[in-house]
Amino acid sequence: MSVARVTEITANSTKSFEDAIQVGVARASKTLKNVTGAWVQDQKVDIEGGKIVAYRVNMKVTFILED
Repeated sequence: MSVARVTEITANSTKSFEDAIQVGVARASKTLKNVTGAWVQDQKVDIEGGKIVAYRVNMKVTFILED
C-alpha cells in the first residue's frame, strides 16, 4: 500500500500553456521523487500592450511518499 501527497505549484512560460506545464513538471521532478501525475487547476496570461507576454499555470502535483 502506498501513500501519496499533493503539492501546488505555479509555472510560467513565454511560449504557451503546454510549455508552462512542461516547465512545472520538470522542475517538480527535480525536487520531488516519484511524481505520478499533475492536475492543471488554473490557467492565466500576462498581457502588456494588448499582447500576451506570458502563460501561467497553477498545478497540483501528486507524488508517492517513500517508505
